[in-house]
Amino acid sequence: MEFKVASLFAGVGGICLGFKNATFADNSYKMVWANEIDEYAVETYKTNFNHAMIDGDIEKILQPDREEDEEKREVYYQKREQLLHHKIDVLTAGFPCQAFSIAGYRKGFDDERGNLFLSIIDLIQQLGQRHDKPKMLFLENVKNLKSHDKGRTYRVIKEKLEEEGYTVKEAVLNTKEYTRLPQNRERIYIIAFRDSKEAENFLMFNHLEDYKVERNDEKRIEDIKSVLDLHLSESVAGKYYYTKEKYPDYFLTETEYKNIDEEIRKEHRINIDEEITEEYEFYQVRRGMYVRKNMNGVCPTLTANMGTGGHNVALIKVKDGVRKLTPAETFKLQGFPVGNGYKLPETYKGRPFSDGRLYKQAGNAVSVDVAQLIATEMLKAVEAAKQPQDDKSELVPN
Repeated sequence: MEFKVASLFAGVGGICLGFKNATFADNSYKMVWANEIDEYAVETYKTNFNHAMIDGDIEKILQPDREEDEEKREVYYQKREQLLHHKIDVLTAGFPCQAFSIAGYRKGFDDERGNLFLSIIDLIQQLGQRHDKPKMLFLENVKNLKSHDKGRTYRVIKEKLEEEGYTVKEAVLNTKEYTRLPQNRERIYIIAFRDSKEAENFLMFNHLEDYKVERNDEKRIEDIKSVLDLHLSESVAGKYYYTKEKYPDYFLTETEYKNIDEEIRKEHRINIDEEITEEYEFYQVRRGMYVRKNMNGVCPTLTANMGTGGHNVALIKVKDGVRKLTPAETFKLQGFPVGNGYKLPETYKGRPFSDGRLYKQAGNAVSVDVAQLIATEMLKAVEAAKQPQDDKSELVPN
């Protein structure tokens, strides 16, 4: 059976690609449409997917009367009709996390962006009025969502989903623990089923230990090699390299450091050549004050503010120096097969597509491999629900 999927807050398609890749028995998924408001993310998405991308503000699309401009209001009415035209089996959403992030203001539903969750409920209700409510939901957010406001924020979210007839399950998964992607990335995944029997057969979150991958140092290096473009050299990728000419404060010798007036020199001397010495490790210059090696042996969490400039993209030691990760490498760390079926746009509206935009998109994305893993388990649950069985052991990895 082929389940029709729609995606809100689709970004560059991490969840969508995961669902597209997921299969079990004769079951699979088919993307019908996606929605995204950021025009640059839309461009990256449309470069890689053929189904409908209904871009724009989802709140105004679902409630066109909120738009005062008559022409824009008519456009929103047309886009809403596109959203509601198809019966949808699965609704996915990596809904905006800024309002719940530890790094953010922690305002939850007091933050306008937090209220975008309510657009998910709005769409579920409108789909139910036109056809039927989606039979399954896949939602993703930052880990802190579960504990925000002493658990009250998530309790409201869960209650609202339950009011729509869903059985809700949730778990926090770290990308590095459940996939071969070498990135430390903890996110909460919320899975919901309208069919209680299917929910009962979704066993993954009850047996997470069984899904963890083994990663010794040899496998860790293999995984890192798979996402790094080690063929690059300074002659072709010089803009990503850190050199003394470009960053003199990051290559200070002991003598140069001591010659700086004590009142203005930094507490710690930075010399990248001396401190970034190991290949297949990830480093960061923290707040411009010191160099830190990520002790997990994998890339630290990719963030949206990688695209805001500064020195917040992880650094790696390569054969001819030290450089930061390229945009393609950050996408690969999220599971996007760049160069093997997934393409990063080079231009937009006649201008070069900036690295900053791409870094931001990678930081905002959902890890493809985690989405695929959970999407597959959802298919298993649907299949298992067809036949009563006392022994569910086949649904859990050995």
